Amino acid sequence: MLFENNLGERLSIDETAVSQDELYTIITNKAAKGGKGALLSIVEGTKCSDIVNVLSQIPVQMRQTVKEVTMDMSQAMDAIIRQSFPLATIVIDRFHVQKLVTEAVQEIRLVARRESLKEEAEAILLAKKEKKVHQPFIYENGDTQKQLLARSFHLLFKSSSHWTERQKTRADILFKQFPEIKKAYDLSLMLRNWYETNQSKEQAQENLKKWYDKVETEDIKQLVVVAQTIRAYEDNILNYFNNRSTNASAESFNSKLKGLRALVRGVTDIKFFLFRVAKLYS
Repeated sequence: MLFENNLGERLSIDETAVSQDELYTIITNKAAKGGKGALLSIVEGTKCSDIVNVLSQIPVQMRQTVKEVTMDMSQAMDAIIRQSFPLATIVIDRFHVQKLVTEAVQEIRLVARRESLKEEAEAILLAKKEKKVHQPFIYENGDTQKQLLARSFHLLFKSSSHWTERQKTRADILFKQFPEIKKAYDLSLMLRNWYETNQSKEQAQENLKKWYDKVETEDIKQLVVVAQTIRAYEDNILNYFNNRSTNASAESFNSKLKGLRALVRGVTDIKFFLFRVAKLYS
C-alpha cells in the first residue's frame, strides 16, 4: 500500500510482524505524530527491490524533498533509503546503538552465570560422591553466586542513580566478584552519556574516539565487536546530532499496530487488517 500524499521531509522506516511472524516494512511520516496521515507505505516482506519498486511510484521530484530518514542498523533499509530518497540524510536510531552495548554487557553476565552453574554442578556431584550435602556460599545479601548473576539482569540496564537499595547492594557484590562486568557496565554508561552530553556532531565524533580507545584498553571481546560495528556505521550514527532524531515514532506506530492486533485477538485476515490500518492512519 502506498499513500504518496503522506510524504514528508522527515520519515521513519521499520519492520513489524503482522501475523505469524510475517514481516512487513512500514514507512511513516514523523510530522503526523502517529495519527491520521502518518502512513506512507506498507510493503510485504523486507526485500529491498520490492520496497524500492513500490516507492518508485512516487515521482522522483517528490522523493527528493525528503531530508531525513531514521532507521535501525539494517543494511537492507539503508539501501532502500539511498535508492528511494537519494537526498535524504540517514540517521541510525540511538536506542539500537545503546541496545548493542547493553546486550554485550548481558552476554558477559550470562557467560559468568553458565560458568557458575557448571562449578555448582561439579561441586554437587563431588559432595554426592563423598556422601555429603553441598552447601553453596551465600553472600551478605542472601544470594548464592548463580542467584547473584541471575538477579543482576535488570540493574545492568539502568543507571546507578535509578537503582533501588537492594540493587545497589547486589551491584556492589557483583562488581567485586566480577570486575569485567563492572568494566563493561561502565563502558555502556559512557556511551549513554555520550549521547546526552555532546552538543555538536564534531564534538561527538571526537568523544566517540575516546570511547573506542577505552574499549580497546579494557580489551573485553564482546565490546570490541560492538565497537567495530559502531565504527562501520559511524557516519549515520553521528547524524543523530544534526537534529537529535530517533526512530521512536516508528516504534510507537508499531506499538499501535500491536495494540490493534491484540484488540481483534489476532489477525486471521491480513488484507482486512491492513485495510483497517490504512483507514486509521493514511
